[in-house]
Amino acid sequence: MNTANPDILLWESFRNGDRDAFATLFRHHYDGLYRYGSKFVDNSGQLEDCIQELFIELWQSKSRVPVTSIRAYLLKSLKYKILKTYRQRRLLPIGDSQAIFEWSHEDRLIAGERDAEKSRKVLNALDQLSNRQKEIIYLKYFQNLSYEEISEIMNINYQVARNLLYQAIKSLRTLL
Repeated sequence: MNTANPDILLWESFRNGDRDAFATLFRHHYDGLYRYGSKFVDNSGQLEDCIQELFIELWQSKSRVPVTSIRAYLLKSLKYKILKTYRQRRLLPIGDSQAIFEWSHEDRLIAGERDAEKSRKVLNALDQLSNRQKEIIYLKYFQNLSYEEISEIMNINYQVARNLLYQAIKSLRTLL
């Protein structure tokens, strides 16, 4: 057991039936899950339902999957939960998991605080990137995730994640 990471300790306690550890995990990760999920779902009620359903399923199954990064595991699980929900409601074409990723208004405002003209150019360039490039930039620079965590969330290998981020940055430089 990793004593350097309190999330791993909480996860192990939760898996052993500790309700307080489970509640702490929920409180600790809710905001990050909500911010990430808002990139896929514009209805806050539906997003909150997906997050709650995710945690209900976690509690019921007490996941036996070995987890090295709780945040990456939860983000990936939420992404699949949202996609599954939207596919069941036929709101998303099956197999088009990247089509719904959007930048939120909050992200646009934060980027615009420093310099409105530069921000406008950057946002225009970001809008021209592919959805996968947008997602990897968000995960790397807004969520501060490692390449290992990103590769797990996006279901790609480590080197593909590095290459995708490199190509996204290269495209941004060309566009700017």
